[in-house]
Amino acid sequence: MTTLADPVPGGRPGDVERATALAGELSGRGVHGVVLAYVDTAGVTRIKTVPTAKLASAAAWGVGMSPVFDTFLAGDGIATTDVLGSPDGDLRLFPDLHHLTVLAGQPGWAWAPVDRITQDGKPHPGCSRTFLRRITADAARAHGLSFRAAIEIEWSVGLGSAPDGTFLPAATGPAYGADRQVELGDYLADLLAACHAQGVDVDQLHPEYAAGQFEISVGALDPVATADRSVLVRHTIRAVARRHGLRVSFAPAVLAEGVGNGGHVHLSAWRAGDNLHTGGEGRYGMTAGGESFAAGLLGHLPGLTAVTAPSPASYLRLKPSQWAGVYTAWGLETRECALRVIAGMAGRRATDANVEVKPVDLAANPYLALGCLLAAGLDGLVSGAVLPEEVTGDPALLPADEAAKRDVHRLPVSLTEAVDRFRADTVLREALGPVLADAVVAVREGEVAAVAGLDDARVAAAYRWRY
Repeated sequence: MTTLADPVPGGRPGDVERATALAGELSGRGVHGVVLAYVDTAGVTRIKTVPTAKLASAAAWGVGMSPVFDTFLAGDGIATTDVLGSPDGDLRLFPDLHHLTVLAGQPGWAWAPVDRITQDGKPHPGCSRTFLRRITADAARAHGLSFRAAIEIEWSVGLGSAPDGTFLPAATGPAYGADRQVELGDYLADLLAACHAQGVDVDQLHPEYAAGQFEISVGALDPVATADRSVLVRHTIRAVARRHGLRVSFAPAVLAEGVGNGGHVHLSAWRAGDNLHTGGEGRYGMTAGGESFAAGLLGHLPGLTAVTAPSPASYLRLKPSQWAGVYTAWGLETRECALRVIAGMAGRRATDANVEVKPVDLAANPYLALGCLLAAGLDGLVSGAVLPEEVTGDPALLPADEAAKRDVHRLPVSLTEAVDRFRADTVLREALGPVLADAVVAVREGEVAAVAGLDDARVAAAYRWRY
């Protein structure tokens, strides 16, 4: 006879005992339920919840969930592959108790990321969190590497009373202007307080370029924790906004025109405690390994866009001369380049030097995006890839012959083109494995079909409140 203390394969040793103790603590703090969250291939966070009293059972046996969500579209249509997208089968959601967080912005609830496990107790092949963990573990084992990452979060704040799904900005002051902080000061203060209570170290919070747009930057962590934190912070931003009668969107393009919401990724590779992006003899202090890692990122960007810019709305954002990074170019602190080398402030370079990947938005599944970025950088490091000549200023202004000389090309201008480049990138597809790679293609093609015939304004509207 099995008992709660005899969990199926898939749980972690000691999780039942830990969950039992946590449940008592949570109940004492007025927490009634736990959100179990993961991100699907389309970049939408899907959840199940359990009462706090059932947390130990969830830790022991997992919580049932259909595998079909691996091929859900952002609009809740369903694509298919040879193994995914049918109504058959089941899997289990196992909460990662080490990252369980009481939600200060949503009283009465806690939150935890999950690993998805098959009914036989094996990692589900479509689990993007497992994929990212595998990539980082392989890099440590084969190359002695570790990574630090951070994801910038840009979002648009609208009036919750706006009719018919329209977007009316809740703050109208100038870009980066103090007026916006004053207009939404109570909301922003509550957001900072919630992040602090949840153990999220915020580096900065500021108004951004577009009307009603803000950005929050948080501290760097290992890649899996970074992806977890990105999901948690967005959950918090949304929950706090609702309590203030506001509505937020992380969609790449809230409106068809203007600057959209990005999700720029900062990455640094480390070996034996040393940052490969500083202290070397390469350009701007990069080591040979750091430079090759950056070259790998740059070389794979055309195929990467199918993962980092996965929505038809992403290509409303990816426009030249809007700091979106739409050319295969790199430069020191050059915000128009797709890859921005950040040397860091003198006195802090050993910890702060990194590279920023700009053609990324928050429709991207952060686990898939980070895992594929690491695979691209590792390919460059292992092969000894070399960065081309750097670019200063706006790559869009380069004469054609100069752009060709520097290997500067426009990144895909549509999701269809991005999928074609992804299909041709064997490094990315092999890193993901056939199940996840095929899911990426199927979901992206499904999104293209879903908006066929729509003009830009209707495409923006279709995804405005999906992210």
